[in-house]
Amino acid sequence: MINKRARAAGLAAAATVVALSLAACSGGANASTADTAKISTATDAASAGGMDALVAAAKKEGSLNIIATPGDWANYQEIFDGFTKKYGITINPSQDSASSQEEIDAAKKLKGQDTAPDTFDIGSSVALANTQYFAAYKPTGWDDIPEGQKEKDGLWKVGYYGVMAVGYDANKIKSAPKSFDDLLKPEFKGAVALNGNPTQAAAAAGAVAYATLQNGGTLDDLSKGVEWFSKLKKAGNWNAADGKPNTIASGETPVLLDWSFNQKGYATSDTIKGGGVNWKYVVLPGTAYVGYYNQAINKDAPHPAAARLWEEYLYSDAAQNAWLKGGAYPARVDAMEKAGTLDTAEFPGKLDKVAVMTDKQATDAGTLLNSTWANAVG
Repeated sequence: MINKRARAAGLAAAATVVALSLAACSGGANASTADTAKISTATDAASAGGMDALVAAAKKEGSLNIIATPGDWANYQEIFDGFTKKYGITINPSQDSASSQEEIDAAKKLKGQDTAPDTFDIGSSVALANTQYFAAYKPTGWDDIPEGQKEKDGLWKVGYYGVMAVGYDANKIKSAPKSFDDLLKPEFKGAVALNGNPTQAAAAAGAVAYATLQNGGTLDDLSKGVEWFSKLKKAGNWNAADGKPNTIASGETPVLLDWSFNQKGYATSDTIKGGGVNWKYVVLPGTAYVGYYNQAINKDAPHPAAARLWEEYLYSDAAQNAWLKGGAYPARVDAMEKAGTLDTAEFPGKLDKVAVMTDKQATDAGTLLNSTWANAVG
């Protein structure tokens, strides 16, 4: 069941990197001589002593703690399985529904403990505000990530992204919405929900940005989107429930604004289909709003080698194609398409016109939402 945590408002950047080949270690000899302090401060595989040394050190640690990353979000389970099969490292998940800020809070609260998160999968506003908690690391292929689409020292880098879409239960909503104006009509009374709160959730904040673009605004100022949701509330069509698979299956949230990879997951969920829901989703005409999710390493990770090896694996063809299969656009999509390593059977095609927030826009969006959202729908 998709039960993804709320995400911080704003979006960072996409990365394109060369094909990655992770060298497996044939034995544990290197692990016995690996300098733990060296691994903990390694900023790339070379400074960790090479890929073989990194693999050996990670295998010696034996575990990887992840947070707010459920297996059925963007097909993460396939990535978990691939990583464990390749390296024999146990993945320990926690707080699947935590927000990006709660990821940071957990890292602070659990600092120095074996249960602290090793890595983050995090929205951009929270990432930008909390870089002091990240370890700089540049996975293989770093030089192919476009400038402006990564933190210069490798504190964060995008892993995958989605497109904002309108999902709906076709058994209740007989005609697919074709515009945001449609969502104000009486047939959508009490129906339109978000995945989380926009002040904490990138999925929800992305919906406000999408509403802004669909109502003639720009990403420099999301006021038009906030105003549209206020109008939705006045029309009686706002649904304050936090949209999740269980609320979709129960019929509580028959319309949900969310990322494309979530929408695909809802549409294919046996639980949701078993509840008598016929979930469909549409990307409305006009500019597509794209949202990126960033990867980062906890600077106080209890398993520093495994955390770095995890980032190496996330940018491999295997993991990138797994995200694609899950309805997300992988960060390396352009490079992989050019190299012929992209799973074209799962590729929905390039987006003709997209809007992506800059770092400043993401920060400004978070500020605006914190000051206006509660009054808009409260």
